Amino acid sequence: MGFFTDAYDLFCISLVTKLLGRIYYHDTGDDKPGSLPPNVSAAVNGVAFCGTLAGQLFFGWLGDKMGRKKVYGMTLMLMVICSIASGLSFSHEPTAVMATLCFFRFWLGFGIGGDYPLSATIMSEYANKKTRGAFIAAVFAMQGFGILTGGMVACIISATFKSKFPAPAYEDDALGSTVPQADYVWRIILMFGSIPALMTYYWRMKMPETARYTALVAKNAKQAAADMSKVLQVDLEPEPEKIQVKSPNSFGLFSKQFLKRHGLHLLGTTSTWFLLDIAFYSQNLFQKDIFSAIGWIPPAKTMNAIQEVFKISRAQTLIALCSTVPGYWFTVVFIDRIGRFAIQLMGFFFMTVFMFALAIPYHHWTQKENRIGFVVMYALTFFFANFGPNATTFVVPAEIFPARLRSTCHGISAASGKAGAIIGAFGFLYAAQSQDKTKTDKGYPPGIGVKNSLIVLGVVNFLGMLFTFLVPESNGKSLEEMSRENEGEDEEETEMESVRSHENRTVPV
Repeated sequence: MGFFTDAYDLFCISLVTKLLGRIYYHDTGDDKPGSLPPNVSAAVNGVAFCGTLAGQLFFGWLGDKMGRKKVYGMTLMLMVICSIASGLSFSHEPTAVMATLCFFRFWLGFGIGGDYPLSATIMSEYANKKTRGAFIAAVFAMQGFGILTGGMVACIISATFKSKFPAPAYEDDALGSTVPQADYVWRIILMFGSIPALMTYYWRMKMPETARYTALVAKNAKQAAADMSKVLQVDLEPEPEKIQVKSPNSFGLFSKQFLKRHGLHLLGTTSTWFLLDIAFYSQNLFQKDIFSAIGWIPPAKTMNAIQEVFKISRAQTLIALCSTVPGYWFTVVFIDRIGRFAIQLMGFFFMTVFMFALAIPYHHWTQKENRIGFVVMYALTFFFANFGPNATTFVVPAEIFPARLRSTCHGISAASGKAGAIIGAFGFLYAAQSQDKTKTDKGYPPGIGVKNSLIVLGVVNFLGMLFTFLVPESNGKSLEEMSRENEGEDEEETEMESVRSHENRTVPV
């Protein structure tokens, strides 16, 4: 439910940005509806990702210092408070409303950021090696339902307001096309994200700390056994003498030993997540612009403000239902059968293919009779993002690093992804603008156009495929085997056994 809320909160903003422009930036006499100025639009779309990046690094580090469970409740309460606060504002002045919205969206993102390393680490440390991939992927797959629910909630709210407060299209009556009640629509959509987070809080607080953290990091074997007894509902006895063996592998994150053992792995997880998120988030946040560019969503001036929200959210809901959600669950089903590496490589490969297939004959897809084909191809890029690197980049960092650094390394990898998301959110906003100055959105300079933007995203996906070769396969291996945490301890135990047998001998052999 944490990840369900994360996705809802991150992506619901894309459904209401056009509405915000109409309400707060209406320009009397303009033949186009009001739109957010470029700097405001970039801030509203991207500020949550900046918060998420900071949250992933901070809470990832804190999860290894204080324990997974203690930090888990903090992130959720932050999300609840900031979801509600995002829908409130201190006045009706555009500057004040946008400043308030951006401030609380940043801290909402900060809370969401903590959920990434903690959810992945907790699930990996609870699951067994045969089904671990499916369990971690299932946590992440809730993102799909979050995106779907965001679209559905926006559809229901906008349809309700549309029938209750009918209004003419912008071209018929510019001022009358945005009814005063439209201001409630975006606020309700944003604030709805607090409900699933609030419902989850009690269960998070009841969850015991993971036994791996308690035993390997906190060094409390007795408590670890007691916690696992609760979870498994069997009696377990601690083996203190094993825990007391001093591990030769207690190296830190900035040590030569870490660089030697896991340096390339960390480069692999950070680079692939970074490259994926450039493509994935730019696609997700700006699919409304792409659908408008090919004419799947009617021109803004032919609709009233609430009707536009309905059309955008309906398009996002259809894409989520037909490609995003199935893609995630295909990963859950197959990840422990064909492995992480194969799924990630295949996902990047098909994302590259479909991006180029959309971009190169782009003019063909903009013809009215070919629009459905464009939408199908576009949906397939989402399907292979989710039945591919969008899920595996989340799973693998939770499996391949040592317990005492697992949450930190996952946080670093995820933060690298959010750096890519920020580039996607800010860069695509400008890049996708038409090369013809007369066809750009109000206030924007000419860009490279949707066609060239899609080519760039195709190249990014291809690079992701190459960097996948740095990431090890963790399928079917225990966490200790992958992180090589017990390396050196076996030799130590063998030596101890040899000494004990020597001491107990009474008769020479």
